Amino acid sequence: MAYELRRHALPGQTPGQSRHLLFHCFGEEGKGPKAYLQASLHADETPAMLVAHHLLRLLLAAEARGAITGRIVLVPYANPLGLAQALGRDLSGRYELAGGGNFNRNWPALAEPVAARLQGRLGADAAANVAAIRAALRAVFNEMRPRNALDHLRVALGREACDADLVLDMHCDDEALLHLFLLPQHWPEARDLAAELGAEAVLLAEDSGGASFDESFSWPWVALARRFPGHPIPPACLASTLEFRGRGDVDDATAEADAAALFRVLQRRGLIAGDPGPLPPLKAEATDLAATDSVKAPAAGILAYRVGLGERVAKGQLLAELVDPAAEDPAAARREIRAATDGLLLSQRYHKYVFAGDGVAKVVGREPLPHRVGYLLED
Repeated sequence: MAYELRRHALPGQTPGQSRHLLFHCFGEEGKGPKAYLQASLHADETPAMLVAHHLLRLLLAAEARGAITGRIVLVPYANPLGLAQALGRDLSGRYELAGGGNFNRNWPALAEPVAARLQGRLGADAAANVAAIRAALRAVFNEMRPRNALDHLRVALGREACDADLVLDMHCDDEALLHLFLLPQHWPEARDLAAELGAEAVLLAEDSGGASFDESFSWPWVALARRFPGHPIPPACLASTLEFRGRGDVDDATAEADAAALFRVLQRRGLIAGDPGPLPPLKAEATDLAATDSVKAPAAGILAYRVGLGERVAKGQLLAELVDPAAEDPAAARREIRAATDGLLLSQRYHKYVFAGDGVAKVVGREPLPHRVGYLLED
């Protein structure tokens, strides 16, 4: 067994500036299944970094007793660029302030360049096809020529994630219950992940519209299987965005429990020796992401919620009132925000002053909503 701590330098955006990534690498490259886990690609989403801290401790202990049976790569902070972005005393890590946009959008579209490398190389052996596709994915990243610090960050992370069996991108929401995003092709395979973490919702979409990190590595397998229908190509990379509740849910007890759950998932998937024990009951069956209403603010104002996280709401039920502080008549200052579907109130807004069009809540329903097409995420 082997453990290696690798430092990857990123070019500075200005003279005299430097950044680096850390990769905690366990097990031997190419031996057994591979898992890649990264924390806080949105650098101002802190819970995931504390989960990674506790998971690292568990992995180092497993390494010391010779229990690592696969390849595990843990990135304890995936975005040193965002971690350096402070406005006043406030961390601003969701968007690259030099103009690169949301750090978890517009990741490389890999299916076409990989397909071009596969002509005449696929056959009737699914395992051989998987190996060929992973080699092609590595080649695509190795041939990329980054232009700036953000590109360098994406290539460095992508090189480590592209050939993994399991990719977990760890985030959080504003105020929320724990939930997952997955491709429908990975359900119910991912029931162990949802059950171990106690996910209150599992949201499925083939294409959420944002070219997010997880879909950049899971979607090519589905696209390639459709591109080469005469050759067996399984969805060999289970990639998921994990939302570890809300921004304020940062404490050792919660993070330790989440890390222990991830450790058991790695045991169940053959990456760590040992008995994970019985699988907990699943809290929620998966639903179509298009059935989750992303409720928007109709105007600027102050949110006064009328329901709380985890409550079941009915279509038309009052979720919140939006208070206009500039209204001269208090009786005319409030606008109602109502649910568009029956379902679970999964998330709310952390900052209660909002602008027009801001997301203020997510309600997880069961039937796709007509207006939920195209871009299904929140920027």
